[in-house]
Amino acid sequence: MARFKLYIEYEGTRYSGWQMQKNSKSIQGKLYETAEKIFKNERVEIYGSGRTDAGVHAICQVAHLDVKTMLAPEIIRMKFNDELPSDINIVEVEKTHPRFHARHDALSRSYIYQISRRRTSFGKPFVWWIKDELNFEKMNKVAKHFIGMHDFVSFADKDKEEKSTKVLIQDIELKEEGDLILIRIIGSHFLWKQVRRMVGVLVEIGRGKLSAKDIDYFLQHESPTPAKYTAPPSGLFLEQVIYEGEKFNNELKPLISITNTIR
Repeated sequence: MARFKLYIEYEGTRYSGWQMQKNSKSIQGKLYETAEKIFKNERVEIYGSGRTDAGVHAICQVAHLDVKTMLAPEIIRMKFNDELPSDINIVEVEKTHPRFHARHDALSRSYIYQISRRRTSFGKPFVWWIKDELNFEKMNKVAKHFIGMHDFVSFADKDKEEKSTKVLIQDIELKEEGDLILIRIIGSHFLWKQVRRMVGVLVEIGRGKLSAKDIDYFLQHESPTPAKYTAPPSGLFLEQVIYEGEKFNNELKPLISITNTIR
């Protein structure tokens, strides 16, 4: 049995998320279907670095594949891509040591959220268009309150069981790029819908409807309020999964270009 590390990109619009589920289409499920075609009667195991919500995209999801095969990594990549739909792509395959685990060995994950300040015909599946004026400076300043180890129970999905709601947020970066506001959040791991609710609360900060005191309250007391502001999945991308010896990409840049010259 050999173990391979897969680097995967996908547009999550048509899927119920990464994790395989009954009666719904998932990224992991589609990979299993494809692997069965490639490896025939061989037993296959595929584990991802973490879950992504329904409709969320990935620039670089990481998974490991266990299978008994003599195929070279590049051949495995080509065979997967020949069978996979166009909205899932295996970027790279490499052979790894048998003890590597895509989820347990991950040290950090980074997500990027894209907010559009204008209506867009081409970028709709990849942004959250907000009509209201947003105070970027206030959002940028208040976002720092999330950094550190906090209990994010107010930002978790109550329908999902979590072993712990404590999460270490290592950094948050906001950037204006044309008509886009980009938000990058780096953390040890994330709860169901946590990033989308953090973004939603920051948007309410930008609208002037919430303040830094509200964020501090949500982090210190369990509150149902952040759930009301859950951002749509369309603007969210799993950007990178970091393992020992690796570094984050430094530059925060748009994942889709939206011109600011046409109104």
